[in-house]
Amino acid sequence: MIFDTVKKMIAAQLKVDENTVTRESRLVEDLHADSANVMVMIMDLEDKFGIVVEDDQIMKLKTVGDVVDYIEKNQ
Repeated sequence: MIFDTVKKMIAAQLKVDENTVTRESRLVEDLHADSANVMVMIMDLEDKFGIVVEDDQIMKLKTVGDVVDYIEKNQ
């Protein structure tokens, strides 16, 4: 399941408890990601799922659910 993979990757990247990562978790406000964290996470997700996230889309990915939905639509 894409969500489980994304959740594990985000938890590892941001060093947060995997159980606190939900589809509703906001990357910046709830999980305390900064722009560097987000860029590394996006690059890792691109490699893992074989997708390319356009720069103008990155700013639209506010929650874990947004990331999962983007991957599902673009895989």
